[in-house]
Amino acid sequence: MLKRFYFAGRFSLLFIFCSWFLITSFLIRLSLFTWQSQDVSWHVFDVTRTFLVGLFFDVGTVSYAAIPALLYYTFFPNKWIGSWADKILVWFFTTLTIFILIFAFFAEFTFWEEFRSRFNFIAVDYLIYTHEVVSNIQESYPLPLLIGGVGILTAAVLFLFYKRGAFSETFSFTAKWHQRLIIFGGFLFVAFLYTAFIKNTVAEWSSNRYNSEISKSGIYSFFAAFRNNQMKYDEFYTSVENDKAFKMVRQKLQQPNSKFTSTDFSVHRTITDSAATAEKKNVVFILVESLSGSFLKEFGNQNNITPFLDSLAQKSVFFSNLYATGTRTVRGMEAVTLCIPPTPGQSIVKRPENANLYTVNSVFQNKGYVSNFFYGGDGYFDNMNAYFGGNGFNIYDRGRGSVLSDAIKTTRNNIADNEVTFENAWGICDEDIFNKMLKVADTYHSQNKPFFNFVMTTSNHRPYTYPSGKIDIPSGTGRDGAVKYTDFALRELFRKAKQKPWFKNTVFVIIADHCASSAGKDEIDVANYHIPAMIVNLPENLNQKIDKQCSQIDLFPTFFSLMHWSYDSDFFGKDVFDPTFEQRALVGTYRKLTLMKQNKVMILSDQKKQNFYSYDVKDNSLKPLPMDRSFLDETISWYQTADYLFTNKLLK
Repeated sequence: MLKRFYFAGRFSLLFIFCSWFLITSFLIRLSLFTWQSQDVSWHVFDVTRTFLVGLFFDVGTVSYAAIPALLYYTFFPNKWIGSWADKILVWFFTTLTIFILIFAFFAEFTFWEEFRSRFNFIAVDYLIYTHEVVSNIQESYPLPLLIGGVGILTAAVLFLFYKRGAFSETFSFTAKWHQRLIIFGGFLFVAFLYTAFIKNTVAEWSSNRYNSEISKSGIYSFFAAFRNNQMKYDEFYTSVENDKAFKMVRQKLQQPNSKFTSTDFSVHRTITDSAATAEKKNVVFILVESLSGSFLKEFGNQNNITPFLDSLAQKSVFFSNLYATGTRTVRGMEAVTLCIPPTPGQSIVKRPENANLYTVNSVFQNKGYVSNFFYGGDGYFDNMNAYFGGNGFNIYDRGRGSVLSDAIKTTRNNIADNEVTFENAWGICDEDIFNKMLKVADTYHSQNKPFFNFVMTTSNHRPYTYPSGKIDIPSGTGRDGAVKYTDFALRELFRKAKQKPWFKNTVFVIIADHCASSAGKDEIDVANYHIPAMIVNLPENLNQKIDKQCSQIDLFPTFFSLMHWSYDSDFFGKDVFDPTFEQRALVGTYRKLTLMKQNKVMILSDQKKQNFYSYDVKDNSLKPLPMDRSFLDETISWYQTADYLFTNKLLK
């Protein structure tokens, strides 16, 4: 049948490959649409557009995928067509290409299961850290079965191509130069059009986020994210004059006990506490992996998976209306250490020139504390060691070696094998990392040095494996078990810590880095940013539940207030107990920047777009509102000033 086409023959295999790719991409899109059937828009126009936009991006994707084969078929001499060399090269690279694509198609389903999104910035990040990701895949999925399945499907596709005569025609027909150049030029022209004029954001046409995501091509989205890993605020987002932006933010940050030390573009100020004496307690800060607020009984969960945390909520300073700034661990780290709104693109934790910043550790070090960062995996992941080491923390992780870089003057300590009872792809179990922290705390207490110990947990992460026999949910069976194990490990930490001589003079601060999931049908799923936070082991008279809407960036300014500390601040966060505190939360993705005040939500998008909504708590949905210019200016000001300060190295 292919012989009927003027340009078939030598290019038969290429044409049938393109047809297979488009059909397979359609079936994947149909599968995702069915998977998310309860959340997508079923309006006939939306359904039609979902698949037509999808086809449009699939054409662009296959035009790129075809370029290596086009180069070969165009410039391979006619006299060698059908030779053994020709057959070996064509069969090998066709097999390899199909195998990789089928594997990528499988990966799209696993990525969707985790993030409810096509490949994005997270997928780009994961590609960098192959050890953790490959190990996670091995522990989460039956890898031999997966690879075997991909191999069988690859063989089936090749057999289909063979039966359709694509290989025999490719090896039997020559092509004249004008035929070759027309086909080569046609594909290259299409690829050029997509490169020069078509951005992945074209697929974001629907108010229903799921329809937009399903419209995308996963492979196209991956490379679009790879190209746009850093975004300059003023190039991509609506802005105002810098003096106007800083004036507004400074007004929001002003409080009776603070004084700005500069009239320039700055938020630097001195905060003075009037108490006669300041507390100097040890601090154990625990950033818990993926601890959604919805996991706690305090917020309505009936599965009893956080009994210890629920008990702590009754005897702590408990933040019941606090929101994460982002959807990644590095965003949580950025928020709690820099107390800054999420800047577009990469988290500051992963950016160049992020050492020697003014962080919360600057405050602790000025008070004479020794600061330590504990991570159960290799801190090379997500640039954690470079960031924490470059900002004054001693490092304790499972990586090998003692030197971080010549520019980072800190100590890296390996967690030894004999200190580990259980380990998976992401690191040692939470009990082990807590035990290591306890040992280090003992050491500094014996030296009469106050310590600030920052612990990042790992157990509440796929593959959800942990030591057996600890809780009543078998290891590796799902998220509930991982959450319950983390809760158990925290109980054990407190049980052991209470036996330490330093416990009475130690405050424990516990907060999630982000929620377990972030995606919903709206631009921003507000409920999936709600996280628990608590300050434990303060005097009983301080214990209370704070229902003010606030953010991760407010945690340490509030803590410093409870300690009655006077300090310098470059922080955008604020003490929630201050009478001037205005309830708000700053949340986002690497592209969406959001200000939420009560039930009003302003979302800034790249391409200088913005949308204003009311948030309906009952059905967790956003309802469009007419634009509010003052609200928009405030939203712009928070993010524009944060980006300005980091970009211009004014957070040093």
